[in-house]
Amino acid sequence: MKIVKPIIIVLLFCLLTVFTQIGGLVYLISISLHRLINKTVNNKYYRQITKAVVFMVLYCLTTFLIVPPLARLSGRVPLPFSQINHLKPLNRLTCLFNRNYVRPQLKQAAFAVAAEMNHKYPGSTLNYLDASFPFINGFPLMPHLSHNDGKKLDLAFFYIDNKTGLETDKTPSPIGYGISEEPRAGEINTTQACLIKGYWQYSFLTKIVPQGNKVNFTFDSLRTKALVTQG
Repeated sequence: MKIVKPIIIVLLFCLLTVFTQIGGLVYLISISLHRLINKTVNNKYYRQITKAVVFMVLYCLTTFLIVPPLARLSGRVPLPFSQINHLKPLNRLTCLFNRNYVRPQLKQAAFAVAAEMNHKYPGSTLNYLDASFPFINGFPLMPHLSHNDGKKLDLAFFYIDNKTGLETDKTPSPIGYGISEEPRAGEINTTQACLIKGYWQYSFLTKIVPQGNKVNFTFDSLRTKALVTQG
């Protein structure tokens, strides 16, 4: 049984590193405090809760106070946590997981596109999805093989709310991925083309994300076309 704990620690370290980049390191730091927690908290149940809380506090402090200034030294800056200049994350977990870092030039470009979209379609807000991690060129942001240099940023499509018939900034998928639009007649089936080439990860989320919410939205081809053709 002694081997189980180290295995769990290694697995958690790897998972946290893969999904957040810094989470694994923060986890190791929090483990260094476990001996102190074991001495000061007698109840086994509260002891585990305390360890989890300590990790979460350390993680949040690191994510929002320590990482941003350090990332700037390596030429990357965070995109906004909440709406600024008509740009916001579709899901704030993107920011919590440190997947919202870009080069300063890309950040300004995103703001410019968001402002232009709001000018053309008043009330529109541009939702961003995955960008890059804060550190290390070449460090992959799974499942995006190319999001490793701060120069890539995914943007959400625009939709119309079927209940109101009005333009909306909401999307069928809460994370922006996993619910996709089917190709129209004459269009290339990109998903199928990727599968043939072995890139299965791009359609994997469609098998995980519930598809029921898709019927509540209609793809807004007008605004999305304007977004794609910006610049």
